[in-house]
Amino acid sequence: MSHIKRINHVAVVVDDMEKALSFWRDALGMELHELRDVPVEKSQIAFLPLEGSEVELVMPTSDDSGIARYLAKRGPGMHHICLEVDDIAGMLAQLRTKGVRLINEEPRTSADGKKYAFIHPESTAGVLVELYEL
Repeated sequence: MSHIKRINHVAVVVDDMEKALSFWRDALGMELHELRDVPVEKSQIAFLPLEGSEVELVMPTSDDSGIARYLAKRGPGMHHICLEVDDIAGMLAQLRTKGVRLINEEPRTSADGKKYAFIHPESTAGVLVELYEL
């Protein structure tokens, strides 16, 4: 049986990366570890690590991306919480048997080799949840 290990990150969708960084980096003093373009997701992500976790600021780079549609519909703010799991395929199978609605039926692999999948907010009391296996 797969288990949740920890909160990996919290993602915040933003419409202006520099404005967002002026709060998270400049006002709060969080270190900007990396600012990365993610062409496959049509987004730019700022990684601001904390001990054992991180805040990710996500900005769309194209008007036709999922993040852009989310931003247009809901505005800037909390996007998702990411839970690190020990076995993502096992966790997805476990969730399917419990009738949980998944956005990704199978794990996807990011450019840096992490396996990830999203759970639909319909099954999570309104919160978009991402699963990660490192």
